[in-house]
Amino acid sequence: MPSAASRTHLVLIPSYNTGATLVGTVRAARAQWTPVWVVIDGSTDDSAKPLRALAAADPGLRLIELPVNRGKGAAVLHGLEQARAAGFTHALTMDSDGQHPAALIPSFMAQSQQRPEVMILGKPVFDASAPLLRVRGRRVSNWWTNLETLGAGIGDSLYGFRVYPIAPLIDVMQHQPWMRRFDFDTEAVVRLAWRGVKPINQDAPVKYLRADEGGVSHFRYGRDNVLLTWMHTRLVLEFVLRLPLLVFKRLAGRPPFQR
Repeated sequence: MPSAASRTHLVLIPSYNTGATLVGTVRAARAQWTPVWVVIDGSTDDSAKPLRALAAADPGLRLIELPVNRGKGAAVLHGLEQARAAGFTHALTMDSDGQHPAALIPSFMAQSQQRPEVMILGKPVFDASAPLLRVRGRRVSNWWTNLETLGAGIGDSLYGFRVYPIAPLIDVMQHQPWMRRFDFDTEAVVRLAWRGVKPINQDAPVKYLRADEGGVSHFRYGRDNVLLTWMHTRLVLEFVLRLPLLVFKRLAGRPPFQR
């Protein structure tokens, strides 16, 4: 495991009912980085039990257990607030279901350490395991994101393997009631872009595990697409309200979303 612990950058893994896959994900992350924090979002499948033993024996691993399920965004926010209180400035978020490439954690962190003012966004490289409907659906979300940010350069709006600057993300989330569930990933990058946080894209593979490989998915096409539609409706309406000021800034040669 890594010998030196970062005092500014940590890995943050929210998890809900991921089963045995969670241990493998955490071990892979710990092999690449110190520290790693896991937020158990009210899981009912006992997936936290083996992590308690791991965390007790590993000072580089911290386990945070929430009593009830509140959603991915809420779990991330809880972890971010505790991370900021502990002095951390940046967090790499990754899913607990084995889809994200732990081997790329050091390179993403290195880019963030070199340019702490930006957000480092994973841009997914799909293989044959990717459901075609999911791949096509994210193209729609990416199109809307590109519109809402006036082409700020966000390579993918849904891929959750990212390094965020903690302070502006907490500020964004605390000033509005959304971003607490599946809508977190997309709205986070849009609102950070509006604040002038530049995206830097980095290719990263994504693998969809089959059920016999331990794959677990909580995505529901109907429910979550309705949530995404509502999210983009809100963002577009807010974008329209901002548009006159954005055009003025563009004409004045100023960054449109910089405060």
